[in-house]
Amino acid sequence: MSLRVCVFTEPHRGADHEDQLRFAQGVEACGFEGFFRADHYQTMGTDPGLPGPTDAWVTLGALARETSRIRLGTLVTPATFRLPGPLAVTVAQVDRMSGGRVELGLGAGWYAREHTSYGIPFPPAPERFDRLEEQLAVITGLWRTPVGQSFSFRGEHYRLVDAPGLPKPVQVPGPPIVVGGRGPKRTPELAARYADEFNMPFKSVAETARAYRRVAEACERTGRADAGRSPLVLSAGVVVAIGRTDAEARRRAAPLHAKTALPPEDPVIGSPAQLVERLGEFAAIGTSRVHLRLIDLDDLDHLELIAAEVLPQL
Repeated sequence: MSLRVCVFTEPHRGADHEDQLRFAQGVEACGFEGFFRADHYQTMGTDPGLPGPTDAWVTLGALARETSRIRLGTLVTPATFRLPGPLAVTVAQVDRMSGGRVELGLGAGWYAREHTSYGIPFPPAPERFDRLEEQLAVITGLWRTPVGQSFSFRGEHYRLVDAPGLPKPVQVPGPPIVVGGRGPKRTPELAARYADEFNMPFKSVAETARAYRRVAEACERTGRADAGRSPLVLSAGVVVAIGRTDAEARRRAAPLHAKTALPPEDPVIGSPAQLVERLGEFAAIGTSRVHLRLIDLDDLDHLELIAAEVLPQL
């Protein structure tokens, strides 16, 4: 089994920058490939998530200067939060600050409450996906515009006129783009056309396999291989709460039982061996990268346990 393993966190549940820095440096020291974080401004349940939200890209810019090896990115930035031109500038700048270690997960946005709370427009789902498609076109277009030339775009929702497409990211033609989700129609098409990685978040192996098949069909329809583009990286999100004992695993799993707005998930709760077994099942369906979602950013022992008991078997 050969899997690349990243760690995914949800700082909106309650973490300041120092918490995230300590955890990201732990991720790097333990030998994981990357540190990814959610891009949300509010918790999904009744807990307020003190001390409050932290902006994903401000945080990643700071972490870029305090780490040296790990990949850094979002799962995922909502297209509703930011205009595509400034977002392209932001991500390119953080890529330069990191020496070329950034990845952009971009999605349509789904959590209405945080939009209402912070005054962010939240159009119906079809428009959100239209905006996502235009944002993907704009961002990739800006990054790929040669220095000295300009980029223009005329869409239903965004118009750019003679944008210089600067700064250029370190990575060429740009930071890898991750598109993912459970949607059966537009998500696979957008991943096939624009993404470097398709991610199925936190579902069963069987559901993930079905999503991979939909993406493969979309790649064939859109002629991805014929255009000379690299095959999509297939990744899976896995919620993890493991321990050396059953009691330790149950303690780590306790937050998963709180009622939230998140859809049903398929966590691994138990021993390191159970996590190795699940990851083997994902590898068998074509997964080459996993994002392990760990709940408690203060629990560095959880990181160290996975690094010691799971990573060597992958």
